Parts: sequence; structure tokens; C-alpha cells
Amino acid sequence: MTPDELSARHRAGDAVAREAGELAQSYLTGAHPLALELKGPQDVVTAADGAVERMIVDELRSRFPHDAFIGEERGGAAADACWVIDPIDGTANFARGLPHWCVSIAFVTAGRTELGVIYDPNGDLLYSARRGAGARRNGAVIRVSVTDDPARATVDIGYSRRAPFDDFARIMTRLLEQGVNVTQSGSAALGLARVADGRLDGYAERHLYAWDALAGLLLVEEAGGRVNQFLERDALTAGNETIAATPDLYSVIAGALDPR
Repeated sequence: MTPDELSARHRAGDAVAREAGELAQSYLTGAHPLALELKGPQDVVTAADGAVERMIVDELRSRFPHDAFIGEERGGAAADACWVIDPIDGTANFARGLPHWCVSIAFVTAGRTELGVIYDPNGDLLYSARRGAGARRNGAVIRVSVTDDPARATVDIGYSRRAPFDDFARIMTRLLEQGVNVTQSGSAALGLARVADGRLDGYAERHLYAWDALAGLLLVEEAGGRVNQFLERDALTAGNETIAATPDLYSVIAGALDPR
């Protein structure tokens, strides 16, 4: 894919992410009914999730009809040029009116994430990255924090029922024993964006799907952080472990996730 073709997709991803955030917010203001369903224990989906994903796909497909799409709600199939979409990451927060949710859009080509966009409508923050070109928030360059001491670090540790509770408890205990302040925002994509922005010092979760992780991982990488190699084997459709942090804290967090 040529640089101009990637640039066109980058501009489109930024614009569509903002539109998607505005549409999602309209469900919170009563403009549309917010019907709730449970996909599983603590796994909420709303009418907004489906509507926002349809809008994103329709907008991008109209501009790039030959691209493929994988979304959290509608699924899809991997291809050489593929958009990976989470219309509302942090739906449980969204459904309760809590501000920790966002829109996440990534573009993958030839097995590598080239573009990542995360829009936080509550803060009107558009995080955007292109491989090799740095990461930005509302156009301003961002960098990961310079924190190198675990006792001064704040790390977001995500949890889902796809991983054993005992494993999660072991990860938390290991970090707390090293003095790390552990938090949980309920939105992996937003947590990763905050690492890229220097607001958090790390994010980790035993298992995430690609739509939760790819945009944020590229943001952290382009902001000078260190991330694990997420896109290995069948991770684009099956998911993988996720670790992202400042360079000095990466080994601390990775060590906490070591199963031994």
C-alpha cells in the first residue's frame, strides 16, 4: 500500500472516529433508545454498539470498498488490508453513564498495524497514530511517561472471565508487592491511550481481542513505549495477551504476567 493510500485511510479513520463518538453519545442523551443485553456475565451490549459499528463500516466501506472489516459486534474475516473496529470499548461503563469508554479503530495491512485511532468523546480527545510518524492527541505530539520506579507507577490491569480469577489475583498481588498503584478503568483501548499520553505508566491484560488492543498498542509504540508482539499466529481473530508500558517498567509488568 502506498503512503498516499495510507494517508487517506488515516484521515478517514480520524474523521469517522469522531462521528462515531458523537453517534454513541446521542444514545446517552435520549435521542435514541438504549436497549441493553447481556452477551455473558458482566458482558454488556447496547443498541448503540451495533449502530455505531454499522456507521463506521458503512462510512469506511464507501471510501475504501476493497478493504476488509473485523468488528466486535459484526465479526468479519481477516484480509491483507483490514479495518479492526471496537465501536464502544467500555460498554459496561457506557451503559451506566460512566465516562470511561471510547471508539477504537485500527488498520492492519500485511500483518502489521499501520494506523490506530481512539476517540474519547467525554474528554473530546482524539488519539491518532501512524506507524513511523509518532502519536498525537488532538494534533499535539504525545509521549509515554518517564516513570521508572514501580513505587511511583500507576498501571491499569484489565480483567475478563476469559482468564482464570486466580491468575488475575496473582498478577495484582505481584504488582502490589512491588509498590505499583493498580487501577482498572474498564476500557482497554482507553487505558492504552492513556499510557501513550503519559497519564498511566502501563496497561496489561491476560487476553484481549484485536479490536480492543491494536489501536492502543500502536499509540503506545509510537509514543515511545514498549509493547508485546500482539499480532502473532491467529491473534487477529482469536486475541492475545497484551502488555504496554514505559520502557523501564515493561519488564516489571511482563514479570507479573509470567505464569510461573
